[in-house]
Amino acid sequence: MQHLQHRFPLVRSVAVQPLAAFGVLLLTAFVLCAIFAPILAPQDPAQLDLAGRLLPPGPGHVFGTDTLGRDILSRTLYGARISLVVAVSVVSLSLGAGLIAGLAAGFYGGWIDTVLNIYVTNAFLSLPGILLAIAFVAFLGPGLVNLILALAISGWVGYARLVRAQVMAVKEREFVEAARALGASDLRILCHHILPNIVQPLIVQAAIGMAGAVLAEATLSFLGLGVPPPTASWGAMLNDARSHLFDSPHLVIFPAIAVMLAVLSFNFIGDALRDFLDPRTRLTTGL
Repeated sequence: MQHLQHRFPLVRSVAVQPLAAFGVLLLTAFVLCAIFAPILAPQDPAQLDLAGRLLPPGPGHVFGTDTLGRDILSRTLYGARISLVVAVSVVSLSLGAGLIAGLAAGFYGGWIDTVLNIYVTNAFLSLPGILLAIAFVAFLGPGLVNLILALAISGWVGYARLVRAQVMAVKEREFVEAARALGASDLRILCHHILPNIVQPLIVQAAIGMAGAVLAEATLSFLGLGVPPPTASWGAMLNDARSHLFDSPHLVIFPAIAVMLAVLSFNFIGDALRDFLDPRTRLTTGL
């Protein structure tokens, strides 16, 4: 273990931060549950059993059953698939769009910066992201693809503003001026000189953004704007459990814990990455 910590500083960072290790373990567990859900799930998540409605947790159903007799453990495992797919897809699309817009605005400035930073981004920021996503899904209809697009449309602005600020700080440095004096093209300067120097805060923002995507997906699914039934989703499970909060609390407890742990895992990993990638923090903490 000490040999690994010496060769890989990130391993040492995780080892000295228990919350980071806890986040990595949680995320690994969710990924494994999502991948092996067909093997781990005791039943088909859509299998109805009206004779076994609202059964409490027990030997036959570890997490109990819902209002239609479906196994909650199976639906929780399959719900991890939806949450992780949405988180990765939303962050990838948002980061890609924000990276292109931020690079263009920060590097070229002028009217491009004015249009993108003042008009476009401010127009998106004037509306709450979740309301914009609700309006988008309500217009196009519920579905996984529409849900991902709705969250990406409202999420790319933060990445664009972050990239723009980083590019404006880096493009005036000496190594960029030297590359420009040697005749390097704008694309080469952006890809080989600027982008590698701004990627660290983007990684941290992406990790924390995945936590927000999981929470936003659960919110939209709770409102009936997520994946259509009978597909298992944590937010939809919480919506189905509203009327049984007091007589069958297990319907709420298990999907709510799943959402909470998923969000915590991404937040813990994001905090660990921020501390690891910040040279000042590494010097003061010895990471």
